[in-house]
Amino acid sequence: MNAQVFRDRRHAGRALAQLLTGYANRSDVIVLALPRGGVPVAYEVATTLHAPLDVFVVRKLGIPGNEEYAMGALATGGVRILNDNVTRILDIPGDAVEAVVRAEQRELDRRERLYRDARQPPQLRGRTVILVDDGLATGSTMLAAVKAVRTQDPQRIVVAVPTASAETCQELRAVADEVVCANTPRPFRAVGQWYENFAQTTDDEVLLLLASARLDAVNDAH
Repeated sequence: MNAQVFRDRRHAGRALAQLLTGYANRSDVIVLALPRGGVPVAYEVATTLHAPLDVFVVRKLGIPGNEEYAMGALATGGVRILNDNVTRILDIPGDAVEAVVRAEQRELDRRERLYRDARQPPQLRGRTVILVDDGLATGSTMLAAVKAVRTQDPQRIVVAVPTASAETCQELRAVADEVVCANTPRPFRAVGQWYENFAQTTDDEVLLLLASARLDAVNDAH
């Protein structure tokens, strides 16, 4: 399969936005980015759709000693998802799991304070929420985000990513109302494989894009 390789996350966001134009110029729509890598993608989506942009902080719970692989995730609002199959098969002790949870909870709290500052989280009740990340491998982080957003009674949850495992996209369709995966290449080994530039997004970039999105929203209002 000749799947598209994106130049960077902004390029991927512009491509993804073209698949979401049915949500443009709608007052009920909000775009929520999973930081940090999802923010540049979501910025382009929100800009194209003329929709507000915010962050939804989720932290992957990495397997001790092999942190790239997830055994679960944490999300804003006290949501905790643990893949019991993974912890059982790998025989990960409960105290090791809890140590990872504590560390990731601290980082989640830090990012909430940094990215949101004194601003209140957006109200999601009755809204169409588009959750955006830079890609999906296992999908555990996005699954946590969907479950956490669902507790806030939105009208509709749309998961949107530029590249993903086809199996993960299918699994997410069981919990989200709509899943938009621009690329589902096979074999799918890693998200970064489908980007020419997959350098880590920094906190400063996140803050700059969030501030730019707020300015865009003010200009749109006038």
